[in-house]
This record gives sequence, structure tokens and C-alpha cells, in this order.
Amino acid sequence: MASGAAVAALKIRAAEWQLDLIERPGRIGAILWGCELWMIHQDDALRVELSGPEARLVGNMREAVADMLAEVGLAVTWDRLDVGALAPGLALMRLVHVTRRSPNFLRIRLTGPEAARFGRGSLHFRLLLPPRDRAPVWPRVGETGRSIWPEGADALHRPVYTVAAQGGDWLDFDVFVHPGSPTCDWATTTLPGQEVGVIGPGGGWCPEAAHLRLFGDQAALPAIARILDLTGGEARAVIRCAPRDLGPLAEDPRVDLAEDLLGALADCDIPRNCHVWFAARADEARHARQHLVARGLTKREFTTAAYWD
Repeated sequence: MASGAAVAALKIRAAEWQLDLIERPGRIGAILWGCELWMIHQDDALRVELSGPEARLVGNMREAVADMLAEVGLAVTWDRLDVGALAPGLALMRLVHVTRRSPNFLRIRLTGPEAARFGRGSLHFRLLLPPRDRAPVWPRVGETGRSIWPEGADALHRPVYTVAAQGGDWLDFDVFVHPGSPTCDWATTTLPGQEVGVIGPGGGWCPEAAHLRLFGDQAALPAIARILDLTGGEARAVIRCAPRDLGPLAEDPRVDLAEDLLGALADCDIPRNCHVWFAARADEARHARQHLVARGLTKREFTTAAYWD
């Protein structure tokens, strides 16, 4: 009964995530984040085996499996579970300095021995900020394999940012300055050396296509700048932001400014082997997705993201 429910849960999740299932006699598996997951029938029980290129990714997979099975009322008794360890992908880093990159953006530099892994494979990470005037309580691995996050007065602020640059033991990211931002308050009032949590990386890498069409507002500007720096193909970008915030992109012939991102998307050419990337307000991202589906693009040919609401 339990094994059937577990396999059914895996099949549902694989369909949601567009994963190809691998079915062999007595076992079923999938590959995610470069890790292998196998569910193996053993008499009246089910054994779950995970393997991958690094402990962080295996930990992420373990947590995904624990979440998936919890939804159907099941739990796994894990071997070699390091209960109380920092959550998978969590690195503790320290603030180096904050500079004004442009009128509306701060550039923040963090340092730590795990900085290098945030500069490859994925564009984004989550910054974990404890409440002001409270000692940080970091998420840690619980007995079920799922991470236990602090709640109540110890709950963390968890915004997502794009790695702007990385080298050696440091990483840089840019923050759009706006009222009511806990990150801006932290950045402008915190002394160098303050400990901060960084979890990830995540959020995908530079799309692999011969052509890129990028659209975004000021919140998406750091990600667009990073993608333009990484791509080896032909690319065009349309950005809605203050001209002075473009920085080096102001001299990039691939970049245009526009107020109407959806209008620019409707007018753009989409050649073969092209990936369209759109990130802005939630309502704009929703309309962009509808437009791209109507133009016949498949899910692998575009990305739409709600960077804010």
C-alpha cells in the first residue's frame, strides 16, 4: 500500500516537473539536478536510494523526496542523516562592503569559503536575513530529512538575488533601492563582518540557444546583465528602467530601453533556435506566457518569471 502510494506520488511529481521516468524490473527512478533517485521494491517495503555529484544536490533531492512523500502521508527513515546540520545549500558568509553602483542600485559584496559554487550552474540565490537585533537562527536538517526553518520572531527574510560577479572567496549582487526593503535597510545599517546566510544556487543558468530575446524591468536588470555576459549566442534585450541604472549596458548595442515590455514582446522577431526570457511584475509575466504560448512556443523555448507583484 505504502509503496504503491510512493510510486504514484513520484509519477505525479515527474509529470509536473517534466522528468522522464526510468522503469526497470523491481524499481523506478528519475534524474533531477544531476542526481539519481531510485525507488526499489524489497518484499513489502520500498527502499529509496539517492546519489549525485555533490552533497548539496543530494541533500536537495532528499528534501524534495521527503516533501513529496509527506504529501501522501509517508515518511522515509534515512541512513546517514546528519540531523542538525545546516540546510542543504546553506553557506554562512560575511558582509565585505556596500557601494552605490548607480542611482537606484546598491552593489553588495559577501565573502566566504563556499562563494565559488554560487558563480556557476545557476543564476540566483536566496539571501537569508535574521530579524534586526536578534541572533540568527539558521535552517537545519530535521529527523525526516526536511529542513526546519525558524518561525515567529526568528523567521528569516528570504529574497532572491542574482549573482552579478564572483571570484575567489567573494560574490557580488545588486539590490534595487526602494522604500520598505529589508535588504536595503540591512545593507545601509550593517557594519562589515556581519554574518549572513546564502542558500542555493538556483533558478537556472543562461539559456542554451543560438538566439536570445530578453525582456525585464529594473528588478530583472541584474539577471539580464548576467545572461548577456554569459551567452555565446546572438542576443537582444529590452529593459524598463532608469537610463542611469543601465551602467555598462548603456554602451551595449544589444540593449534597448522601453516602457511597454509586453508591446516590445509582441513586436519582436523570434527566429528558430531562440529562447525568450521575460521577467517583470506577476501580471506582466502571466500575459507574456499567454502571448508566447499563442505564438506556438513550447515550454522549453521560453521562460517567464514573476520577480515581484
